[in-house]
Amino acid sequence: MELRQLRVFEAVAAHRTVAGAAVALGLAPASVSEQVSTLERSLGTELFDRAPRGMTLTPAGERLLPWSHRLLDQAEQARREVVVTRTRLRLGVLETVAAGHVPAVLDRLTAHRPDLDPSLHTSPSRDALLDGVAAGALEAALVLDSPGPLGSLGFPLPPAPLDHLDLQDVPLALVASPAHPLARATALTPDRLRGHRLLVDSPTCCYHLAGERLLGRHVRRLHTGGVPTTRACAEQGLGLALLPAHAVHDHLTAGTLTRLPLDPPPLHLRLLWPTGHAPLTPLP
Repeated sequence: MELRQLRVFEAVAAHRTVAGAAVALGLAPASVSEQVSTLERSLGTELFDRAPRGMTLTPAGERLLPWSHRLLDQAEQARREVVVTRTRLRLGVLETVAAGHVPAVLDRLTAHRPDLDPSLHTSPSRDALLDGVAAGALEAALVLDSPGPLGSLGFPLPPAPLDHLDLQDVPLALVASPAHPLARATALTPDRLRGHRLLVDSPTCCYHLAGERLLGRHVRRLHTGGVPTTRACAEQGLGLALLPAHAVHDHLTAGTLTRLPLDPPPLHLRLLWPTGHAPLTPLP
């Protein structure tokens, strides 16, 4: 069997006449008839019942049709793999967002840009990711930021100009142990949190910066580390924690944490890359 024979076979099956298939394929009717006959001879069976009203598939033709679809699809996939030049995308990702958001981002990117060949490079440091993009060690990076210009959350930007695309909101939740004095509050303001303790990571952490913007200096800080440690300390009643909602969802459901009635604005998950960088222009 040859691929051109299978293409002619599928066209005749779809149009039910040699003439219709010939028009669709841009071939002479005699060429279409010859290709079908050659395929039938190679298989040793008739694929069509020929009648004045048109051609219909025989049982053998019905069995061949799905195989033909698969073979032609695989041939096209092989052609794309060989012909298409894939564009390298070294994507820097903050460890705090990798598991929760990267799969959906990669699915979106590869759906819109199938030529991309992405590889992930995780880092606990946003500054390291920004420097990597500016220096060309990374083609792009995923960071968390506040709405507005890049760096609105309060982190410094590298000297190289960067473009960005907001991909999705990342909701935050202010949580505490159910035994915390504020756990039963029906309404809260930053002033009412005065004197309480906020569990935080390093001053450069996006959740730490978000807490600064939301609460100012109304609360004391206790440095506890990354998201898992901060969450565990909050469960033990050591203080309040401002964390991504997806990271505390199961704990809120289980009742080991409670959500306090102070809704922080969400952060934005942003994809950023050097201005004018061709592999990422345009983006979805």
